[in-house]
Amino acid sequence: MTRVAFIGLGHMGGPMSRRLAEAGLDLTVFDLDASRAAPALERGARLAGSAADAASVAETLITMLPTPAAVEDAMLGAGGALDALHDGALWIDMSTSSPAAADRVRARAGGRDIRMLDAPVAGMSTGASAGTLEIFVGGDVADAERARPILEHLGDPQRIFHVGGHGAGYVVKLMLNLLWFDQLVATAEVLTIGTQAGVDLTVLHRALVEGPTSSRLLARDLLPLLRHGEYEEGFSLALAGKDLRLAIDLARSAGVPAEVSAVVEQLFARARAAFGDDAGEMTPVRLYEETAGIRLRLPADEDQAA
Repeated sequence: MTRVAFIGLGHMGGPMSRRLAEAGLDLTVFDLDASRAAPALERGARLAGSAADAASVAETLITMLPTPAAVEDAMLGAGGALDALHDGALWIDMSTSSPAAADRVRARAGGRDIRMLDAPVAGMSTGASAGTLEIFVGGDVADAERARPILEHLGDPQRIFHVGGHGAGYVVKLMLNLLWFDQLVATAEVLTIGTQAGVDLTVLHRALVEGPTSSRLLARDLLPLLRHGEYEEGFSLALAGKDLRLAIDLARSAGVPAEVSAVVEQLFARARAAFGDDAGEMTPVRLYEETAGIRLRLPADEDQAA
């Protein structure tokens, strides 16, 4: 049985590690907050005392951490995992991070036989709990195939995509997030303008969903907000701001202007200043609502038809 270590047991990593424990894998877990390990430990996992301790017993190491700095610290810092990995081990970073951070880890590994994949995910904590995540894998094809049996415990097997070489997974995930944030702000603007100009929100929303502008955000993701006022607190503005900065930094490194996204980043920063780091990622919609003096809500007797 493959020995797996999992570092980072937060909002996403907690349910992901729990699923691996439920699958009966030989699992060791670590988090700076040891209390987060309880769900995995209750299902048979072991708790390590440090990132290095976790890595020292692993054939496959998974990291799921909130920032590139946290990834580098877990891998390269004092008590870090990289030096403790055995030759032939596979490191899978499932964080929303940057190619540059992983490049620095690879450079530190030098000529050692440490296999590496970037495999960030989409699907929120609900997908992490249900094992239905989308996974975007960057790295060698053979390593991606080696990782697949483990990844299939975490994601929909039909939505585990090998997207290219090292770093490609990070790029795809950052572009996915960037487009979603851009669409959210544009959609908030359109719905606010349309309703203030006199069109019923139910009619406007349905027309947009049924027309050429339809998107999953309009048809699905936005409905909890429009129906119940939920601004998606499961993903914070602080994390959204981090992802926007990473994506815009990537655009600069690629020599591509990101003028629309730069404005979106400013709106997210305004929302964060107004409503706090922990406010949900859809909170920029509130900026439009408060400017217009409205709430974008579908009527109770109409929302099920929307």
